Amino acid sequence: MTLKIAYSPCPNDTFVFDAWAHGRVPGAPELDVTFADIDVTNAWAERGGTSLGAPPGRSLGEKGGEEFDVLKVSYAVLPWVLDEYALLPCGGALGRGCGPLVLTREPGVELTGRTVAVPSERSTAYLLFRLWAADVVPGGVGEVVVMPFHEIMPAVRDGKVDAGLVIHEARFTYQRYGLHSLADLGEHWERTTGLAIPLGAIIAKRALGPEMLRRLAEAVRTSVRMAWDDPDASRPYVLEHAQEMDPAVADQHIGLYVNEFTHNLGDDGYAAVRGLLTRAAAEGLVPPLGRNALSFV
Repeated sequence: MTLKIAYSPCPNDTFVFDAWAHGRVPGAPELDVTFADIDVTNAWAERGGTSLGAPPGRSLGEKGGEEFDVLKVSYAVLPWVLDEYALLPCGGALGRGCGPLVLTREPGVELTGRTVAVPSERSTAYLLFRLWAADVVPGGVGEVVVMPFHEIMPAVRDGKVDAGLVIHEARFTYQRYGLHSLADLGEHWERTTGLAIPLGAIIAKRALGPEMLRRLAEAVRTSVRMAWDDPDASRPYVLEHAQEMDPAVADQHIGLYVNEFTHNLGDDGYAAVRGLLTRAAAEGLVPPLGRNALSFV
């Protein structure tokens, strides 16, 4: 059996899935991998796992309309997709000290009524931003502009927007653009809630059935353990897809986003996910979760 899976080319995802994607996880189903940014996989999940047009990372000659069995998505999109997909209890990005940043050209900018660029309105980063702004920006921010992630820091630097919401490796590179960190949204979240920061989740179609979902979870965990045991084995795959990222930054990225929660969400991980989505629902940002919505099988 071959499963269609889509995840990002970011180092944490390629590190986690390297062993499985290359057939080194004993007994695991074969994977047909498509690379796509997380805002794209979020949209695919909301369409029941179906892509439209040529999938990112594939040749333009290939047709779209592929249906994906497994997707890497933002935790923020779960309330819209959990009828069809189950949250796997492993493989994602959730941790501490790893939250999104709000960047500005000058330090100490007051954001009331200002324009802020964000990479997606269906992202965990956006939920954390809105929850932070509700706490600390009197009167609220002004216009929110969605733009591709790689355009945000140049737009802030060039004065096209007043602030930008950034994620992932931007934590390590924003100073190169001469920018300042106005707020660490993960730090705010941890300080005000005591919870870890939920970022990216792995979901799989419930139609695969409980036995297959358990097999998938075990395959993910084994792939993670193999990556930890022999990190050099995954390095070619990581750097091949790291979009010219400095290898040292790629290592920092993996160290920050691949942790024990990646191996197993556990009680603390599930509490963090419920905490985020419950607070976001109270602010009217997402639909409320059903009682057993996060159940695995």
